Amino acid sequence: MADDAFARTLLAWHARHGRHDLPWQTPDPYKRWLAEVMLQQTTVAAAIPYFTRFTERFPDVATLAAASLDDVLALWAGLGYYARARNLHASARLIMTRHGGAFPRTLAAWTALPGIGPSTAGAIVAFAFGVRAPILDANARRVLRRFHGIEGQGTLVTQRLWEHARAHLPRTRIAAYTQAIMDLGALVCRARPNCPVCPLAATCAFEGEAPAVSARTRPERQAVMMLVHRRRGREVLLLRRPPKGIWGGLWSLPECAVLSDVPTRLTELGIDGLVGAPGTPLRHVFTHFALTITPVPVALRPRSCRARANGDIMWHPGGAPAPGVPAPVKRLLNQFW
Repeated sequence: MADDAFARTLLAWHARHGRHDLPWQTPDPYKRWLAEVMLQQTTVAAAIPYFTRFTERFPDVATLAAASLDDVLALWAGLGYYARARNLHASARLIMTRHGGAFPRTLAAWTALPGIGPSTAGAIVAFAFGVRAPILDANARRVLRRFHGIEGQGTLVTQRLWEHARAHLPRTRIAAYTQAIMDLGALVCRARPNCPVCPLAATCAFEGEAPAVSARTRPERQAVMMLVHRRRGREVLLLRRPPKGIWGGLWSLPECAVLSDVPTRLTELGIDGLVGAPGTPLRHVFTHFALTITPVPVALRPRSCRARANGDIMWHPGGAPAPGVPAPVKRLLNQFW
């Protein structure tokens, strides 16, 4: 059975117009896995510098598995969606223990690892091993939805899209085809599509203009972060955040909702300190909301703190390499020192 026109057209277009120089475009399953995890919820441009630093520090799965979670999170800091880093680290250890350090070659084995869904698994085995597996990431979903004129949401719609994704798979050149449908969605069939240059335009069911992309209005949130310091400002108190939720597992500053809550929060931590004037607020934008942080310096009184360093508390010295801290916290620390 010959490949269908959809696949043939995409492959021909990709040979001339697709992306061929991305740093993870190699059959190395470790790099392909890392890239696919980083590209969940992250653009190619944003992921490249993180990918480069990550592979320099952790060149293979054994090195990653042997590293501490703090080291992994430190390199991930700023990329966001930190559950990806925790799942990546957990998966590396499972690959070493469950698979003897060898990368699995089946969809079932990959989806059994933390944080790996069917589309990510399909991309990994297609790129690394040439397995004939479909993907349905955001780009492929948009291409297939428009090409086949599929509207609506829900489980049945997703099932139809998966059926089309499987039906269009070519017999060979799976890695090239997988990159091609990703690239078409990323470069041409975007939220505002460039239909005149699309190789599929003649047979595509999409008609008219895409809906206008309106400016996103994000809910505003507030937080107060305390720069509790000792030894004349040479050390600042950091607390590990809970494993789930925003900045899960990272180190951060003690915080509370409003300035009036600062004394209560310090008492909870067993801290007796001199509270200084609030600093200039720092605004940080997430995908779904914006956070304005008001920094407050707190000078620890001698021999007054019951907060001792342990697995969830750290006295971080200025000038030392930053642990895994969120980007805005790193900025606050840099401004403090």
